[in-house]
Amino acid sequence: MTPDPAKPLRAPWQRQLFALIPCAGSGSRARTAQPKQYQRLLGDAMVMHTLAAFRALPSGLAGLWVVVSPDDTGFAHACPDFPRPHEVLLHAGGESRAVTVRNGLAAMLARGAAGEPGGADPLDWVLVHDAARCLVEPEQIEALVMACQGDPVGGLLAQPLPDTLKCGASGRVASTLDRSDKWLAQTPQMFRVGALAEALRLAGAGVTDESSAMEAMGFSPRLVPGNAQNFKVTYPEDFAMAEAILASRQRAAPRVFA
Repeated sequence: MTPDPAKPLRAPWQRQLFALIPCAGSGSRARTAQPKQYQRLLGDAMVMHTLAAFRALPSGLAGLWVVVSPDDTGFAHACPDFPRPHEVLLHAGGESRAVTVRNGLAAMLARGAAGEPGGADPLDWVLVHDAARCLVEPEQIEALVMACQGDPVGGLLAQPLPDTLKCGASGRVASTLDRSDKWLAQTPQMFRVGALAEALRLAGAGVTDESSAMEAMGFSPRLVPGNAQNFKVTYPEDFAMAEAILASRQRAAPRVFA
């Protein structure tokens, strides 16, 4: 029986915290010669910048999982120091992001049931984060953890929508939507491992984020204000913007890949 995320068996702060990075996409919209997560920014692969933020978390992690496609050969070249202790590389990416995350959670739970290193209990927390959101900072992740560790469901980083939102039809405006209650979903998204695994199983391969799967189960995840710089690198022009932000941060305080 899947645990009800609204009824934790133990106090939330007694649970372990894991991170899972789906890294199996091809990034076709980015039009890069290789999967976009391996594109270099300031000399390092995009995913390396992502991992650096999680490795620098003040509270630490019980495990850091990266899920790549079964035939992936790029990750080892992009991140030659992975895995370190408590880190796991899993070649089990699926046909969609949701399937990749679901496969990663299943492996995490299987290890936990077998008492193996890197394994999780169903009531442990997991942070799921896009490999292509390489501008996330440890402080933002920590803010999410602090906001959600006592929450009965979990939550996600998000940003109130700043722009006017239009509905279109045949290339023309059909209507304007009220933006006052609209948020742009970001990652990480933080939920209990067992509940999220079950939600993704029921939601199917087409669900685009973890919060949507939990919402389909009847839960209302907590919205934790994020940062506009935590955008998902998607299109060719995004690489230059991401590199400029990283360069600005490096000038202010050079990042050390711990």
